[in-house]
Amino acid sequence: MDNFDYNEIDDVIHSRIRTAIMAVLTVVEEADFSFLKNKINATDGNLSVHLKKLEEAKYITSKKMFIERKPVSKYKITKSGLKAFENYVNKLGSLIKK
Repeated sequence: MDNFDYNEIDDVIHSRIRTAIMAVLTVVEEADFSFLKNKINATDGNLSVHLKKLEEAKYITSKKMFIERKPVSKYKITKSGLKAFENYVNKLGSLIKK
């Protein structure tokens, strides 16, 4: 605990919704917007804002397409996103280790 510096916690991930998005994307190959919305229980606008922030940080990628004339957005965690999330979890874990 002596070496713990809260400034080392990733601010991009450190939000309930962004943490939840990252957690979901670590266990699925990819997820569409509706799947994430249902899993996380977020509004469309709120989820969109958080997805954009993660995408700008290059932690996730998105593919936009049309399926049966309906727009569909699919999201996937990147290698750097997975590494950042693992690091984030480890930093938080260091808070409870003696």
